[in-house]
Amino acid sequence: MEKFITDEIQDAAIKDLGKLVSVASYNEPAEPNAPFGKGPKAALDKVLEIIGNLGFKTYEDPDGYYGYADIGEGDETFGIVGHVDEVPAGNLEAWDVEPYQLTEKDGKLYGRGTQDDKGPTIAAIYAVKSILDKGYKLNKKIRVIFGTDEEILWRCLAEYNKKEDPIDLGIAPDAEFPLIYAEKGLQQSHLFGPGSTELNIDLENAFNAVPGKAIYNGPKQDEVMKALKAHNFEADQTADGIEVHGHSVHAMNAPEGTNAVVRLGIALADVYPDIKVLQFLKDFGEDANATNLLGDISDDVSGKLTFNISSLKITPEESKMQIDMRIPVKIDHDELIQKVSDAVAKYDMRYENFDYVAPLYVPTDSTLVKTLMQTYQDLTGDTESQPAISGGATFARTMHNCVAFGGMLPTTPDFMHQANENWSKADMRKAMEIFAEAIYRLCF
Repeated sequence: MEKFITDEIQDAAIKDLGKLVSVASYNEPAEPNAPFGKGPKAALDKVLEIIGNLGFKTYEDPDGYYGYADIGEGDETFGIVGHVDEVPAGNLEAWDVEPYQLTEKDGKLYGRGTQDDKGPTIAAIYAVKSILDKGYKLNKKIRVIFGTDEEILWRCLAEYNKKEDPIDLGIAPDAEFPLIYAEKGLQQSHLFGPGSTELNIDLENAFNAVPGKAIYNGPKQDEVMKALKAHNFEADQTADGIEVHGHSVHAMNAPEGTNAVVRLGIALADVYPDIKVLQFLKDFGEDANATNLLGDISDDVSGKLTFNISSLKITPEESKMQIDMRIPVKIDHDELIQKVSDAVAKYDMRYENFDYVAPLYVPTDSTLVKTLMQTYQDLTGDTESQPAISGGATFARTMHNCVAFGGMLPTTPDFMHQANENWSKADMRKAMEIFAEAIYRLCF
């Protein structure tokens, strides 16, 4: 195989990564032509400057949502889909280095965005450059697409897809090798029902996490505590009231968690049998696959539906719950939503959509997946790791015939969203080699 990545290429990539890391690009209040704040807009400007200097033709959305850079010609377009926004650095005292200054230490590159997703995006850009530097002629147009709202609501690529032509195939270098070929549909919703003058409760949590605790400070505490004990649910009496204990996990892994809000709701249903939403929770039970509610919802690719109830609010006017569903890729979305609506209607509740992200599914026997997998195996010798299925979400699902491909190796420690985020130079080098060979096989 051709050796595409040289020390000079990697050094240049690291230098440009430093320029991008120096731009703090977390979500902030909107400004003119900067819908997600000045940071993401500045990072978009910077990455387009970087890639423009490498010979790509750049374009920036006039409204500031996204940008892209093209090189080559052909009847098909190969897309590389990354993002330049990031989460905030958080507690600066937890960092050993300045988060917005790329720092090399012990063979590692430290800085916010080095793993997610500035580092892999720069690595993929320089992988393309390394092939072009060898004089090879593209048989496809390559388009590198830059999102600015991946960490929040993906509004950037929603705008891209409204305004731009679709790619024909592509990769999103924002996950782990070897690749993710199936991502469940992501549905976040509210369930509304009758209120109650007997009980006022407000347990609000993030959609995408199984709640690990729930505090109850309302009336009838002795009865509620007795009901919790009768169900063998762990709980303590505290100065703030009753604290119900659970085990928090990401909503995509909901069956592995213990939902403290649901447990409290089940116990409250024994004490307040006339409150409809509580009876719903009791009948739903501790069933994060929703089989009690919907029956078996699964397919032969991505497994079972997960159904996370993260929040519960009861006022005299209404009751409200938040739910997060990860939907198997072959399940019809509209039919499922109708099934949920019909099931909750029995409790005088109604379903309301909040946000939906369609699933990703590219068959493992497709040319794209087979080529990427063969490339990964050839360059790593790893024949154990297999194409993956995820309940999570990457930008790959926003594009046609696109999969998440790298840039972290299976052995790379995960520092995404954490203090001291870093990516080792050795792992970056291997990712660049894999990207370059895969793009060469698909586009040259």
